[in-house]
Amino acid sequence: MIGLSFLVMQVAATADAWAVAPSRPTVGDTIRVERMVSAPAGWRIRAGRLSSGSVAEPLSDVVVLATASPGQWVVRYSIVAWAPGPTALEMPALWRLGPDGSVDSVPGGTATFRVASVIPDSVKSPGPQPAVGPLRLDRSSPIPVVAAALLAGGVLALLIAWKRRGPRVVAAGAGRAGDAEVPDARWLAAGEPKAVAARASQRLRLALAHAIPEAHEALSTEECLAVVARARPDAPLRDLRELLVALDQVAFATAHGVDVGPLAARARALARDFGNGARR
Repeated sequence: MIGLSFLVMQVAATADAWAVAPSRPTVGDTIRVERMVSAPAGWRIRAGRLSSGSVAEPLSDVVVLATASPGQWVVRYSIVAWAPGPTALEMPALWRLGPDGSVDSVPGGTATFRVASVIPDSVKSPGPQPAVGPLRLDRSSPIPVVAAALLAGGVLALLIAWKRRGPRVVAAGAGRAGDAEVPDARWLAAGEPKAVAARASQRLRLALAHAIPEAHEALSTEECLAVVARARPDAPLRDLRELLVALDQVAFATAHGVDVGPLAARARALARDFGNGARR
């Protein structure tokens, strides 16, 4: 009885046809080829692999699905066809696998369908066309090109001339009006005693460096006083020390409440004395 039932199922399965969707595929379309296969309760279906050919080839692995009806399985292949016209595709065999290890094979049969061409019917016997020769450009006037070149050259010449222009001539004395020294009173009124002290100290140190080159500005106050003492023993060293130390204290904000105006005036007078001595 079991052998007879297997024979009946095999004959029924062989008679089953493959369904193709869409009904009118074209070259390059994804074509779904599927078939319904019956199997006893507890059995499974395994489908063979579809081989690639010159006319059609699979796009993915085969899909085997159990339906809602007991004993009914759907085997589905997704393929693509590359040639128009009727196509007969040999399908791989199907296998029924029993729970006790029994195996029953079902012939795959042939799936037939027709593939439409993507080339319109108006084109009869399409074939490769010869290469198109080079296009001959229309003759155009060279005047626009020449005009553009002349314009670009003129702009370039103007830019070069503008870059190479000479320095502007400033009238004599035009910039001297702003070189006038700001009086100490204005700095003190603006609350800048340190600026007044720094300027007075710098003027005095410059006069010392001019009179005694060894007492240059790179020396500290003590080093400068030592050089002056060696080079000019007759110089007013006491006044010079008091002025430079007091001005440094104000300039570096180490002394507060000092009247900077008289100190700056004394430093200016002492600088003039050293300058006159150097000229003598």
